[in-house]
Amino acid sequence: MTVPAPVGVIYAFGDYELDTRLHELRRAGDRLHVEPQVFDVLAHLFASRDRLVTKEELLDQVWGHRYVAPTTLNSRIKHARQAVGDDGSAQRVIRTVHGLGFRIVAHVAERTADSGVERVPADLRTSGPPDPLSQRIRFCTASDGVRIAYATSGTGPPIVKPANWITHLEYDWESPVWRHWLHELSRDHTLLRYDERGSGLSDRDAEDLSFESWVSDLETVVDAAGLDRFPLLGLSQGCAVAVAYAVRHPERVSRLVLYGGYVQGIAARARTPEEREEAQLLTRSMPSFWGRDNPAFRLFFAARFVPDGTQEQMRWFSELTRVTTTPEIAVRLRSTAASIDITALAPRVRAPTLVLHGVGDAAVPFEQGRRLAALIPGARFVSLESRNHVLLEDEQAWPKFLEEVRGFLAEH
Repeated sequence: MTVPAPVGVIYAFGDYELDTRLHELRRAGDRLHVEPQVFDVLAHLFASRDRLVTKEELLDQVWGHRYVAPTTLNSRIKHARQAVGDDGSAQRVIRTVHGLGFRIVAHVAERTADSGVERVPADLRTSGPPDPLSQRIRFCTASDGVRIAYATSGTGPPIVKPANWITHLEYDWESPVWRHWLHELSRDHTLLRYDERGSGLSDRDAEDLSFESWVSDLETVVDAAGLDRFPLLGLSQGCAVAVAYAVRHPERVSRLVLYGGYVQGIAARARTPEEREEAQLLTRSMPSFWGRDNPAFRLFFAARFVPDGTQEQMRWFSELTRVTTTPEIAVRLRSTAASIDITALAPRVRAPTLVLHGVGDAAVPFEQGRRLAALIPGARFVSLESRNHVLLEDEQAWPKFLEEVRGFLAEH
């Protein structure tokens, strides 16, 4: 959805003002020279500052149907940054979300140009001030030299989310599929999460993509963050990593929350020829279609994880195939996940554990969640009325999930 710049609006940030009525950019009251297309780029970015603006949207809004070379947009963004005192490395005003687009990250006050009265967007009048949450991305190095990107957001006691398949720290922060997860988890805690090796902002050329390396990377990240004792929140394949870490370091894991997890990966639990064929279907198709604009594969891929998602949510989810990793790495990561078997590990967990699973989960069978809870001593099990492997913000299962998790983490 595009958002045109309002007529007669002034965006104030720092000692700058962008005036859409006079078509002026001012600094400390002095008018700055800005080329018309650069001003239009700035106006659209500031009008859409509550979200990511894709490159395609900018091209459409500023240049319409005219053909524009990629270097032209890059040049206008560069000059836009220079005009507002920003640069490509600091990015205090305009942040580049690599491979996707741009977003305004400066604090902005908006007012009408004619009256000087601050203008409050309609969607914020009932919901309070804009969300102040932001994330901080850092890097640490695993024992084999692989650099792992991790992010922290929010304040309060820590909660650690082990990596799951296909993540991108920057992209997920903007995504309508993951954004509500990250923001809600960051409201009462300092959320620590990271991109698994081979994907996202972590090193893509890692040789070791084994399950053992995944557990070792979790060890590396929490040590780099200086955490001593904390709850773990596992999602999907991250549940198995969380279980393995909890068994290995019982003194450091205060509580365990597992959502959408499994005891055995799809290949490890396959018994019949039909089940083995299903386990191989997605993996066989990935090298040919991963990261390409193939509508059939996109629909098939996204429908496994968010079958009740909107077109926008499905598009964002399937776009992960382009931004997170290569087809070859994706196949290797999925093969490792498919072979997971924590049947022997789960009974050794000693941390209080909450297991949640969607009744109609299209990616991981409900029975796997039940079995996981049955194997962990004393684990509490909660079923959620959802078909989505990733719970969506507008479904009834989402507030129930938050209520259960918050209540469980608050217990002593």
